[in-house]
Amino acid sequence: MTQFFGEFIGTFILVLLGDGVVAGNVLGKTKEEGTGWVPIVFGWGIACTIAVYVAGLFSPAHLNPAVTLAMATTGSLPWNQVFTFILAQMLGAMAAAVVLWLHYYPHWAETKDQVAILGSFSTGPAIRHTASNFLGEALGTAILVITIMAIGPNKVASGLGPIIVGLVIIAVGFSLGPTTGYAINPARDLGPRIMHAILPIANKGDSDWSYAWIPVLGPIAGGILGALLYNLALGML
Repeated sequence: MTQFFGEFIGTFILVLLGDGVVAGNVLGKTKEEGTGWVPIVFGWGIACTIAVYVAGLFSPAHLNPAVTLAMATTGSLPWNQVFTFILAQMLGAMAAAVVLWLHYYPHWAETKDQVAILGSFSTGPAIRHTASNFLGEALGTAILVITIMAIGPNKVASGLGPIIVGLVIIAVGFSLGPTTGYAINPARDLGPRIMHAILPIANKGDSDWSYAWIPVLGPIAGGILGALLYNLALGML
């Protein structure tokens, strides 16, 4: 239960602060409206750092089913813990989406752009191109997982790991993220997308389920591949 709580509260904080900065940017009549991609990327990086610091007191702070599956695939996490971790991550992301809906409640009615409203919950491509979108999500997640796995062998000073993870989120956001919005985390995308479909959000449109599989399967594939490649390279040293 301690690890369940860690993954739940960490993912909750991650999505609350990450999607929160997106909502503040794209929703009508907020004080942050229209400030652009730079605050969003920095916001997600900082959100990730804070979330990992908090969750790390209770669990490995995966906060991401792609990371959990990658670690299980390489033997760093017992398979019997995978379902518990992913359930906690999904519930944390869904709870955060509900809180954000309530927090920004009057601003949904002030926003006519249905794509922007969905973007406050989940990602979507700048140009819809299945192969490119899938590659972007897989590549970004692979880099994230490789970075996480490299922290230990590099003997990073205690307490600096979450900052490094936040920095890689920022780097991926600026370099690879503009094409898809870089979910690189199935729970971060799917959990809020489910709540977007369920909640009575003013002016909302379609939840874009035809795209939803890409930010789920792309990160899973990329995370597992990145972990396997990292372990292979490490074994060659």
